[in-house]
Amino acid sequence: MSLSVLDLYTIGIGPSSSHTVGPMRAGNRFVAHLREAGLLAQTTRVEAHLYGSLALTGRGHGTDKAVLLGLEGETPEAVDVDAVPAKIEAIHTQQRLKLGGTHEVPFHEKDDLVFHRLESLPEHPNGMRFIARGADGAELLSRVYYSIGGGFVVNEETAKRDELSGPRALPYPFRTGDDLLRLGRETGLSVSELTLRNESAWRPEADTRGALLRVWQAMQACVERGCHREGILPGALKVERRAPKIFRELSASPEAGLRDPLTVLDWVSLWAMAVNEENAAGGRVVTAPTNGAAGILPAVLHYFVRVHGGADDDRIVRFLLTAGAIGMIYKLNASISGAEVGCQGEVGVACSMAAGALAEVLGGTVSQVENAAEIGMEHNLGLTCDPIGGLVQVPCIERNAMGAVKAINAARLALRGDGTHRVSLDKVIKTMRQTGADMSTKYKETSRGGLAVNVTEC
Repeated sequence: MSLSVLDLYTIGIGPSSSHTVGPMRAGNRFVAHLREAGLLAQTTRVEAHLYGSLALTGRGHGTDKAVLLGLEGETPEAVDVDAVPAKIEAIHTQQRLKLGGTHEVPFHEKDDLVFHRLESLPEHPNGMRFIARGADGAELLSRVYYSIGGGFVVNEETAKRDELSGPRALPYPFRTGDDLLRLGRETGLSVSELTLRNESAWRPEADTRGALLRVWQAMQACVERGCHREGILPGALKVERRAPKIFRELSASPEAGLRDPLTVLDWVSLWAMAVNEENAAGGRVVTAPTNGAAGILPAVLHYFVRVHGGADDDRIVRFLLTAGAIGMIYKLNASISGAEVGCQGEVGVACSMAAGALAEVLGGTVSQVENAAEIGMEHNLGLTCDPIGGLVQVPCIERNAMGAVKAINAARLALRGDGTHRVSLDKVIKTMRQTGADMSTKYKETSRGGLAVNVTEC
């Protein structure tokens, strides 16, 4: 089984990796299949059918827009986020779609973009079906895709088997926390060193480092935008952006940290919220490992750089490699999809990733890194995904701030010990997976339980 650390970090758009990034990729992929089959020119209509969580919270998560953009040939990495509103408005006004950016067909949203709120497809809660029809209305091609979290998309066939399998021969293959501990003992290498050497199966080391530094640049740019963009977030909740006001207050009183050492946590919360307000507005963010939890890693990495002087490229790369290694273990053994296991699979996993990464760059051993990652998840077990109004805003934005602070505390606790602890990372991941399976569907990104029903939208 092979998975690259760069699979965990996608530079895309908000507000959701599973509901926005994944469906955009699926729409794009469907048009590519049409083209490969020689059927694009014959297509006169395309239908998109959304099921399960994609149907229940799709409007609030921007799934409808993402599908249309994907069908028009856009990708999460390259789409001009500022041009999206005008592009969507043009589709609705003209009632036309340009498949792949070239082949124009009629589009009537009521008939061609269908939300099946009472039905789910068998392999995953985030299912979608695309159908292309010819001039006589007959079906030319039909494909089912699943958005399985973090922007990953699989088709109907690969969803039934190990969709992450690959022929890569890794020098230090690992799937579990115990594997990392064993490899650390046998080789004397850190988690980041083991991961970097495995990445050589995909690309030269310089390319991996360059890609991770671009991820860091995108994280920094997102924080910067979020700290300065005022206004109201999209949707019926009318949530006001808070990050700019907090940024101004903290910047105006730099001496406050001398009186209150916990002021540094205000900055951490600010950085996390800045990212997730950008995400909620449909801005460009890095999935880490998902959009809903995209603020945690940037906030903790900003903390490391600003407070611990970790601005050099090598330590930033080590942080992201370690976080990615931990994220891969969750991806391979459980889930990073809120629709599958609740928010413990998003904010919980991101907290665990950030905790382990911070422990490593602060000088922790492999055992301490594994311990920090375990603490980060252990105290997020059972975390539900219950967004009000189906929007990635309440409680999601503040939840990232809490997750970032919790990650820092988890790393500090682990570094105070020698790595010995009662609950292993593997055991907590197993528990997270079982808890997600037992969790009621209404608490898994459906907006049918929890805060979503106990707090009115407006």
